[in-house]
Amino acid sequence: MTSNVQPQPAPVDQPCEFKTEFHPRSGRQALYQCFEEFGIAPETQALPADEEPWRPFRSRGDFEFSEIALDAALNKHQIDRLLSLIARISQGQTQITLTNETDLRKALDNAASELTPFTKHEIKVPYKKEERVYEVHARPLWDWALDLLDNPLLAPHFVWDAQRVYKHNGMDFEHFFNEPWTGHRWWDIQSRLLPDLNAVPFCFILYADKTRLSSHGTVKGYPVVARCANLPVEIRNGEGLGGGQVVTNYASKEGKHGYTTLKRVVWHESFLKLLVHLDQYSKTGYSYSCYDKIMRWLFPVILILSGDYEEQCMMSLIRGLQCKCPCPVCLVPLDELHDLSKTFPIRSMKDAQVALDIYRQNRTEGEEVLKGLGLRPVANALWLIENSDPHEALSLDDLHTLHGGTGGVHLLRELKMVLADLGHKAQDDFKQQVADFPRWRALTHFTTVIHITFSNGNKRWDLVKISFYAALSVLKCQVSPEGYRLLRVIRSYLRLDSLIGLDVHTERTLAMIDAEFLVYDTALKDYIEYATTTSSIEGIKTDWNFPKTHLWKHARRDIESKGVARNYSTRPNEKLHGPLKSAYLSQSNGKDVAKQILRIDHHKCAALLLRGRLDTLDEQCRLQALGDAGLDDEDHDHINLDGHFKLGSPQSRADTIQDIENRLSAQDSAFQGFRKKLANFINTSLPTYGYQLTRWTIIPTDFQIREYCYLKLNYESTVNWRQSTDHLRSNPSFHGSPRFDCALIQLTAERTVFVKIIFMFKCEVPDIGAFQFALVQPYTAGIPGGSRRIDQDLRLTRVKAVPRKDSIFVPLKSFIRGAVLACDPEHQDEFLVVEHIDSDMFLRMEARAC
Repeated sequence: MTSNVQPQPAPVDQPCEFKTEFHPRSGRQALYQCFEEFGIAPETQALPADEEPWRPFRSRGDFEFSEIALDAALNKHQIDRLLSLIARISQGQTQITLTNETDLRKALDNAASELTPFTKHEIKVPYKKEERVYEVHARPLWDWALDLLDNPLLAPHFVWDAQRVYKHNGMDFEHFFNEPWTGHRWWDIQSRLLPDLNAVPFCFILYADKTRLSSHGTVKGYPVVARCANLPVEIRNGEGLGGGQVVTNYASKEGKHGYTTLKRVVWHESFLKLLVHLDQYSKTGYSYSCYDKIMRWLFPVILILSGDYEEQCMMSLIRGLQCKCPCPVCLVPLDELHDLSKTFPIRSMKDAQVALDIYRQNRTEGEEVLKGLGLRPVANALWLIENSDPHEALSLDDLHTLHGGTGGVHLLRELKMVLADLGHKAQDDFKQQVADFPRWRALTHFTTVIHITFSNGNKRWDLVKISFYAALSVLKCQVSPEGYRLLRVIRSYLRLDSLIGLDVHTERTLAMIDAEFLVYDTALKDYIEYATTTSSIEGIKTDWNFPKTHLWKHARRDIESKGVARNYSTRPNEKLHGPLKSAYLSQSNGKDVAKQILRIDHHKCAALLLRGRLDTLDEQCRLQALGDAGLDDEDHDHINLDGHFKLGSPQSRADTIQDIENRLSAQDSAFQGFRKKLANFINTSLPTYGYQLTRWTIIPTDFQIREYCYLKLNYESTVNWRQSTDHLRSNPSFHGSPRFDCALIQLTAERTVFVKIIFMFKCEVPDIGAFQFALVQPYTAGIPGGSRRIDQDLRLTRVKAVPRKDSIFVPLKSFIRGAVLACDPEHQDEFLVVEHIDSDMFLRMEARAC
């Protein structure tokens, strides 16, 4: 008798998804890891918790009060009043022993004594026939680095060796870049270090920019912020322990002394105060026993310089906007900044040093050489540090160059100018399209844009994305040839911006950047030619020879050299300007400004240090309590057992299915036959999702369902392969307005489609149990006439909604991620997929197009 049991196939070993090759000097073998293991540091022995981590404060309550006082920027009078009140009524688990602001300041000073203090320096600058003196308060970079190295909470997170990382794409391992240590520059620097020592680079990221401290801008601060590139980006770019730290600052009032001269001389003179010992250790190294008990020779390196164009001119000492070579990285001539199809020689520190030597020997001859290179006759402070060529360290600043520059200023200005030429109706139509643009959690919603200018680079970033889709129905080729050409430029700009902003880059995405630069270059030249020879619009831009047109030309080089753009963006550092201004306005007396502000900042750093210790103690106590109770440490963010989603905002009570149909079907055809449609879906479609039914399920009229208005949706990002989260709404009155979001779902095993959420609910399905469904309107209807010309010219993805009465049910487990679809007002029920809401959607649409 033969058996009907089929033999099970032999298990096939899946190849490890990730491979990491370490620098040969590290002596480490290549590491192969599966997805769950990649990026996770090997387990290390837990450090014993400090039983009194709030020391040198006398109690935990004293420390927690100081945190509140610092966060609220309380002044002396407010602190004295609050402490007086607390002293009269305090009781409970902790004791507050502080009695006035003096006690608090002393306690903070004691805590800050664990960190290297700031030192006051006088910078003497010759100016005409006099000598000017400026005060600079600085903390030497290496002293700050030792504070980081001595912190046991940060110690396990340091990365020392250069790495080449790969992900298996199904056929082979593909090289990718993300953190600074995955870039070529780190690898090359480690190769140049002493071979007979366990030598590794300690890499600094330095950011500089001025900030207005006073309300009228008469008092300005010039802070330099340091970050450690050896720490992972989540720590390095965070606001907590291990994040950015102001390491020098000076304040000044504008006067007769030329701003350019001030920046050129004072900046580099003050910068020298940061580099104490760094010049020596960059040559000889610094012996340090690391967390893993390995003795390493640390060689300090200025790996990345971050700043806007004005600061980059100061860091590189080029002459600025109108010099012969106005790029701080390469020698592109002034009149060829707009031509992205050409490549020019990269600047080098050695060329600048040679030119300065010629100047010192013969000023006339040297001035000509320096002018030809666009350089100033000043020695660069960064030349003192080995492996720290400022032209290699300077990096693309997406915030100012793109979002607050090319896109957020110049392209938006051109768009507004073209709309103004078309008249008020075109402007009103555009304004209405912007106001009607779907809301999205990570996207600013605008109600007026024509006669308002935003100074915030993040708002400009969002506005360019929205404006492109809002202008599609207004700037038709027949109506505005200039506008249609401009849309091509903006479309390519948005694609480049999305590509450059990826958190992980592969050889494929880098090749896409190269290809798209050629498209952008062609579109911009076409726009310039039409604006120059044909357009009658007054003031339209014909001269695009300015640095921000060119600077992103070096994006690929920066990514391959120093990792992805968020490693050197100014965006994380701009956040530090607010606290500095707040400290000046709320907590200083307007005198000796730099000293007072840095003292406050120093206190905040001490508070962060103690907060890290307290959190460690609290976490160990929590885990101990769980262990004592026989419980596991679960991730409570993933409550739903069905996987990657969680419903929220439930209605107060469940309704019968008949009540819902009766209440909603009259106003929305999607609910007509709601009960019958659900019964058919459960019986005919659920089995295709893997649910076995033993009998035909009947849905009675009193069948109970509970509506939900919120969906938290977790998904694996196609960019960095980590979890991302969308927050979707199906709410008739979300903050006073209807909000029905769209999503990308897995309709069948082979097909993904876009849908609009109509209704989300939970119910008990017989023989299955609790189940979560959504009533959705699919965007799967055919488009009359096929693809439109505008879709081909501007590379748009168009979808069309089926009639509301043809809405369908889908399990919520079929949802992939959220989506934004912009309505085309000229074609009923047709929508354009907004692929620039985030990097994941951009890559998904790229794959879909292929």
